[in-house]
Amino acid sequence: MPEGPEIRRAADRLAEAVVGRPLVSAWFAFPALKRFERGLRGRRILAIAPHGKALLTRFDHGWTLYSHNQLYGVWQVAAAGERPETTRSLRVALDTADRSILLYSASDVSMWRDADLACHPFLSRLGPDVLDPALDAAQVADRLRDPRFATRRLDGLLLDQAFLAGMGNYLRAEVLFEARLSPRLRPADLDAAQRRRLARALLDVPRRSYRTRGIEPASGMRGDYLTDTSDGFRFQVFDREGLPCPRCGAPIVRETLAGRRLYTCPACQAD
Repeated sequence: MPEGPEIRRAADRLAEAVVGRPLVSAWFAFPALKRFERGLRGRRILAIAPHGKALLTRFDHGWTLYSHNQLYGVWQVAAAGERPETTRSLRVALDTADRSILLYSASDVSMWRDADLACHPFLSRLGPDVLDPALDAAQVADRLRDPRFATRRLDGLLLDQAFLAGMGNYLRAEVLFEARLSPRLRPADLDAAQRRRLARALLDVPRRSYRTRGIEPASGMRGDYLTDTSDGFRFQVFDREGLPCPRCGAPIVRETLAGRRLYTCPACQAD
């Protein structure tokens, strides 16, 4: 599943194509959403932005389209009215006079009044988005001290979207490496300096991945979320089992922790 940086980059591409332009047509595959098609004609998309791994497409009449790609969904940009040949099932089509944005294969799609979004059963459980520019290291450090999170091991906590939305498996490995912390530690085990280092890494690593055009390919990752990474984000430990640690030279090890593969340096990240 793509993580926060890839979803935000996808949102940027969609927004560049259609934000501010009136819709010529809207189409939904889901019977429950058919009633919105006519009302969206002529409306403008004000913004397309992620919250964690969900995408929110906000219209100018007080409604927002919520979508979550889960494992198989993907948004595409096409020429106006174009429907590219694909084996995927089209779920949503939003057409302007110039460009179209198309959602394929996703099943978690709904329309919400803006005022009701805070009550959405998924969004209401999310923590702050790790890529929200308003989120700072002091706020992240406060969450690490929060009793809801302080006694949980880092291997599971860093995957919990209620802690920080947009985190995922490759980010978990890279954050813990940058912070020089064992995944078996808990926030309550950290001293003040370690907690500050972790809080900074939790912001710096995802934002660096977003700025530098996504991630390098790794085994098992979907190609349609990867971009040209000639100048981009490079994994330090993720998917590098047996290769030397870039910091100390010890072989990187792979374990399964919190149900997902995790890569660490046994020297730099000792318990």
